[in-house]
Amino acid sequence: MRPAKRGLDLVGAAAALLLAAPVMAAIALLLRLSDGGPVFFRQVRVGRHGVPFRIWKFRTMTAGAERAGPEVTAVNDRRITPLGARLRRLKLDELPQLFNILAGEMSFVGPRPEVPRFVAAYTPAEQELLAYTPGLTDPASLAYRREAELLAAAPDPERLYLDRIMHDKARLSLEYARRATLGSDIRMIAGTVRAIVLRQAAADLAPPSPTLDRFSPGAP
Repeated sequence: MRPAKRGLDLVGAAAALLLAAPVMAAIALLLRLSDGGPVFFRQVRVGRHGVPFRIWKFRTMTAGAERAGPEVTAVNDRRITPLGARLRRLKLDELPQLFNILAGEMSFVGPRPEVPRFVAAYTPAEQELLAYTPGLTDPASLAYRREAELLAAAPDPERLYLDRIMHDKARLSLEYARRATLGSDIRMIAGTVRAIVLRQAAADLAPPSPTLDRFSPGAP
């Protein structure tokens, strides 16, 4: 990772944790009071150079949900709790990944890390993704900000993800990663904040959200 990029990650993650600490404490309390289950969800993902690490998230599903269903999540997934649905809408469940950034396992901007089973389905060209530190956001994350809704419209969400969505995301992530600069990363972070806080697309940073039509048989 470039020194300047790592510096941005360290300073940004530390500052964000200080600012978000009250919100994170309130979320943790609400999760504990809601059903008595664990506050955090940790899952093995594949990082740079194929090194596995455990990603941190606030739990948005019922306890043990990862053992009771697919590894992709549609918006209508019955495992999602009411509080979890609200956290997902505002991306607040991702806040604990600031700890992953401090640890050097993730960056603010980079390809989203996948579970080992999905990485095993990468094409030879997509293996290049493992040369980059995974991140919280990138153009693929913005383009697929409504991914859960797209999956909900599919008869087999996991098959749609593995056959089409994952490869399209890999293409977008690689296109950006190959030309990324510190300036483009800062703009990507700003675009992501706009997309979440203002509930609108960052049109200058991401392509339009996909629809199920583009994934019909024979679509390019």
